[in-house]
Formats: sequence, structure tokens, C-alpha cells
Amino acid sequence: MDKMIYLAAQAAKSLMARQDNVANNLANVGTPGFRAQMMALRSAPVQGPGQKVREVGAETVTGFDAKAGGINTTGRELDIAIEGSGWLSVEGANGQEAYTRAGHLQVNSNGELVTSDGKAVLSDAGARLEVPPAHRVQIEGDGTVSALPLDPKNKAVQALGRIKLVDPEPQQMVRGDDGLFRMKGGQAAERNERVRVASGALETSNVNAAETMVQMISAAKQFEANLKVITTAEQNAQSARSLLSLN
Repeated sequence: MDKMIYLAAQAAKSLMARQDNVANNLANVGTPGFRAQMMALRSAPVQGPGQKVREVGAETVTGFDAKAGGINTTGRELDIAIEGSGWLSVEGANGQEAYTRAGHLQVNSNGELVTSDGKAVLSDAGARLEVPPAHRVQIEGDGTVSALPLDPKNKAVQALGRIKLVDPEPQQMVRGDDGLFRMKGGQAAERNERVRVASGALETSNVNAAETMVQMISAAKQFEANLKVITTAEQNAQSARSLLSLN
């Protein structure tokens, strides 16, 4: 009886973790450049007294879905989308290089080119890209950033640098709590000349809303089934106690 309850409880705990992951993916279905997080069951040793051969199934994060999302044309000069595989280099909160595919860029109050959440975009040299006042930004397919004067009489175009575009293997990267990706070893990825960007466009999330909803419903039904197993085990135990008391 105890074994039945233990197994059902462990399964319910894993399904709760799966639900949290699926809900997070579904919540980000409209987030530009978002990569769906993937989970799977793995065998984990049971901690505590008893035989060391005991194992339990645990739902753990295995990585992220690396396939590209769709590209929507916005016509906004500061919107860029990675064409195919690749990443934009930005400066994380700790000052280290990190990567994202969210190309909804803007110019902050300091004149720096940043992401929508304020992360500074980095150049090939690892420096921030600064836009002079009274200029608008133009981004080429290879990541070259230029500043064009707003004054029509001024034809001087300033080259500000080139966005560092990288393309490491997905298995070499890990998602941080801040939503940015980094190399597992902590080192900076090398620039990849083959990565191209489309200006005036944004990449959509690669989360399939319909498929994710099916996963959520499936996990909920499995969770309910395991709760019924626990209830059945409790009822069986009560029936057994009643029979023993009669004897």
C-alpha cells in the first residue's frame, strides 16, 4: 500500500514540475525570440537510508528547442531578426557576455543601443554601441551599425561598429535565470561571419501554442489520475483495517 502511494506521489510531483515548464512556455508564446524549454524524465538516486540501488524518476530540464521561429516584418529600423541560426551578443547584469535572439532594440537615455529590457548590445570588440545625438540607426545584414543624421543637409554617415553575431552549438549553451543564454564553460563565443540579420523585422517565439496546450491538458489529466491512485490506496487501507478489526 505504501509503495503504491509513494510511486503515485512521485509521479504527481514530476507532473507538477512539467506543468510549471509548460505554463512558462505558453506564457512566452508572444515573446520575440523566445526558445521553448524542454524537460524529460530521468532516473535519480533516492537520498536517505536504505539500499543505494534505489532510484526514482525525476522531471528535469534537458535544454531548449533550438529551431527558429517565424519572422514578422515590422518596418521599424531598430527591429532585427536573426535569419536561421545565430545569436546577438549583449552585456549581462554581471558584465559578462550573453546571447539573445530578441531583436527589439532601442536607444537608451545614454545613447547606447540596448535590448527592450535594457541589456547593452555588444560589438565585435566587446564594447557598447553608442549612437550620437540627432542621429537615427541603420543596421545592415552583417550586423554593421551606422548613424545617419536627422538633418537632411548633413549627409555624413558614421560607422558605429558591428554587432557581434555568434552561432555556437545549442548543446554548448545554457539559459540563465535572466532569460539570456551563455556558454556552459563561461567563455565568450566567437563571431560567426555566416550569421545574418533582417532589419525591420522580429522573430516570433518558437513555442507552438496548440501543441503546448495539448501538453498542459495531458499533464493535468495524468496528475489527476495519480491523485486517484493515492485515494484508492487510502480506501484500500481503510478496508483492510476494517477487516482486521472484525477478525
